Amino acid sequence: MSDQASVLAERCSAALHAHDYCAQAMGMSIVEVGPGHAVLRMCVRKDMLNGHATAHGGMLFSLADTAFAHACNSHNRRTMASAASIEFVHPAVEGDVLLATARCVQQGRRSGVYDISVCRDDGTTIALFRGRSLSTDQPVLEE
Repeated sequence: MSDQASVLAERCSAALHAHDYCAQAMGMSIVEVGPGHAVLRMCVRKDMLNGHATAHGGMLFSLADTAFAHACNSHNRRTMASAASIEFVHPAVEGDVLLATARCVQQGRRSGVYDISVCRDDGTTIALFRGRSLSTDQPVLEE
C-alpha cells in the first residue's frame, strides 16, 4: 500500500465525517483509515440504551455501517451499501468503548464485500456485520 493511497483514504474519510451529522451526534471518531479498511470508535451513552439497559442494536448497526462507509469510500469512488446484515454476539452496556473495524474481503470493479467487527476495547466481540457495496464513477473528493 502506497503512502499516496493512504493519504487519499484519510482525506476521503475526513470528507465523509465532516458531513456525517449522524456519526458526529453519536460521538463516533475515526481511529484509523487506509485503502479498504477503517477503524471507528464510539462510547455507549445512556441515550443509546434499549429497555434492557444494553446498547440498542440500531446503535451498533450504525457504528458498523459507518466504519463500512469509510472503508469502501477510501479509494475516492463514491460508494454506498447495497446490502448489509449484522449478528449480535454479546451485549454492550453504558460506558463501553466500542471499536468497529472494517476490512475489504472482495472488491470488484463496481461491487465489494466488507466484514466489520464491533468489539469492546477489551477485545470482546459485540457484533459481526457484513456489507455489500456498490461503487459509482463519481469521486468522493472533488478536486
